[in-house]
Amino acid sequence: MAIFEYVATDATGNSVEGTFEASDDQDARNILAQYNLTPTSLSQQGTAPAPTPTPTAVTPAMDLTGSNSSASTAGAKIAKKSSKVKKKKKGGLLDIEIGGGPNNEDISVFTRQMSTLIQAGLPLLRSLEVMIKQQEKKPKFKKMLESVAEKVSSGGTLSDGLAMYPKTFDKLYVNMVRAGEAGGVLDLVLTRLAQFQEKSIRTIKKVKSAMIYPSVIMFVAVGIVTLLMMVVVPQFESIFEQMLRGAPLPGPTQIVVDISDLFSSNPILVLGGMAGSIMGVVLLKKTKQGSKGFDWLGLHVPVVRDVVSKSNVSRITRTFGTLLSSGVPILQALQITGDTLTNFFFVKAMTNIHNAVRDGESMAVQMNREPVFPTMVTSMVEIGEETGELPDMLTRIADNFDEDVDNAVAGVTSLIEPVMIVFLAVVVGFIVIALFLPIVSIIENLG
Repeated sequence: MAIFEYVATDATGNSVEGTFEASDDQDARNILAQYNLTPTSLSQQGTAPAPTPTPTAVTPAMDLTGSNSSASTAGAKIAKKSSKVKKKKKGGLLDIEIGGGPNNEDISVFTRQMSTLIQAGLPLLRSLEVMIKQQEKKPKFKKMLESVAEKVSSGGTLSDGLAMYPKTFDKLYVNMVRAGEAGGVLDLVLTRLAQFQEKSIRTIKKVKSAMIYPSVIMFVAVGIVTLLMMVVVPQFESIFEQMLRGAPLPGPTQIVVDISDLFSSNPILVLGGMAGSIMGVVLLKKTKQGSKGFDWLGLHVPVVRDVVSKSNVSRITRTFGTLLSSGVPILQALQITGDTLTNFFFVKAMTNIHNAVRDGESMAVQMNREPVFPTMVTSMVEIGEETGELPDMLTRIADNFDEDVDNAVAGVTSLIEPVMIVFLAVVVGFIVIALFLPIVSIIENLG
């Protein structure tokens, strides 16, 4: 016989805990069910020589026998005599958790380690317990995994537990896990998920690292222009007032002086205007029409359209291919893939493809009607449909486009650098020329 430790909810909604003996997990659940107890946590703690299951709860006088005739009486005893009932504390204003939630890298590491543990033959619940112990520095993530483990221990599936946290585990993640559970290949699906997440993280890091240098140049440019306007130009302005004695300044010089006066007299207004402009752009992008306009620009501006187009195609093919290879039905896979996108035109294209496939049409035929997909992609999808190897073909497309995205990002970065340097040179050069024009007039007057 095995010793089981349980935490359960009785008919009144109170939480009761204790230990008892049972032959196996299913027998333990049956015994708890006899006493109208719904387990929230059930784990085996060891073995006992006694053959008769006589559970002993943490409260006194809890004689839980396996007799059906005494089930109702024993259940009443549990509800009546339990003195150690756990009550959940309601969160207050001062109930603040230290530590942030899991990021993309945390989820990727969790997925990779879970797949490794399950492949090694460790039971699912035990694998979750191992992962929970590793989250001491991530209390929010630890609580999430504890809730997932409780869901699994009470008879639920891993996908059901993960679905309780949609902000952390999205539809793609949950549906792939559900497909892996249905097909008995959860370890394989988790491995594919980990690979998918790792590739996405690497791509994001490459884009961020590529934008560091242009961002530094822009920051330096703004600093230089601000310094010239607030320190250098006012000094030249006082010199011009003394030397020109009220004579009008040249047009470019007057423009620079006016801007400098605005910087010096109303710095808060200038900073507020800049912040307001940035906030206005952000708010505009959050509107439906504004978001659509930005998405259109992303697909038509020569410098960035290759990056936007190829990155979306790569994400679509990799997500869709991963879902299909994991056993997710094609219509559901198309829906989930569309939900992972943010560009309006690609979302619309995936919706059209989903409707066409639902109506019995070939996926490649509808993709050929969508201008956002290159001809090469539609041709390879068509071949994949004909040969029955669509998931593998989609993965190959994603791999090719990942390389194209890297090259496109590198090209944009190499183009941005000289453009920003030229822009800085033009701005600073204009200011310098504007400041020296009055000096030329002064020299001519002196001559």
